[in-house]
Amino acid sequence: MAAKLPALPVPAPRLCRRADNTMRYWLVMPAAGAGKRFGESVAKQYAPLLNRTVIEWALAPFLSDVRCSGAVIALAPDDTEWPRISARLPAVTMAVGGSERCESVRNGLAVLSRRASADDWILVHDAARPCLLAADRDRLLTQAGAHPVGGLLALPAVDTFKRADTQNIVAETVERSGLWRAQTPQMFRYGPLCAALDRAIAARRFPTDEAQALEWTGARPLLIEGSPGNIKITHVEDLLVAQALLGARGAS
Repeated sequence: MAAKLPALPVPAPRLCRRADNTMRYWLVMPAAGAGKRFGESVAKQYAPLLNRTVIEWALAPFLSDVRCSGAVIALAPDDTEWPRISARLPAVTMAVGGSERCESVRNGLAVLSRRASADDWILVHDAARPCLLAADRDRLLTQAGAHPVGGLLALPAVDTFKRADTQNIVAETVERSGLWRAQTPQMFRYGPLCAALDRAIAARRFPTDEAQALEWTGARPLLIEGSPGNIKITHVEDLLVAQALLGARGAS
């Protein structure tokens, strides 16, 4: 059974702006998963990628952004890899991850309870997405920041989708019109995101992303078209794709 998460005090609302009137946000990164499909002895977020680890690439677009007020990563209690790279990332705060993604995100948000206000924007990004473009990050901040709920990067479906039965026999072809493939970052206000996750966890419902938790409350997040290159490392072969993408951009 998942541990009961502490209730957060609700801070007084204030504008999510810096003194110079630029947007500010906080980053929360769930990184407690074992990544069983990756098939290696090291978790995929710690796999080497162009002289860094995957998680360092995933953090980079935010740690280099002056609008990011702080970053929290939620780690497995038995994580032994993070201490090896933490000295290179002194600006990152740690939280204890949960058995489900939503619990890790919620624990990360709890760490911010005395620093973030209810109206502050939270960006949640996968630790295994090392190829986020700054242009996609900025488009998310601009478009989701102007939306009352927030939003997420996503890609319109281009493949043909089949629904299978329990024997992996095609049951039907799914109409792809209107279907999108969700990515991260996903961007929502601190207060509503905390409340949505608390409500889901209390009901023993575990959303697969933050947008779904908001959807279950009746909110309708904005879909913002991202880039195909914003891949999630799932299999070892994905590292070769990420290496090619970062190399083509001249990343170092």
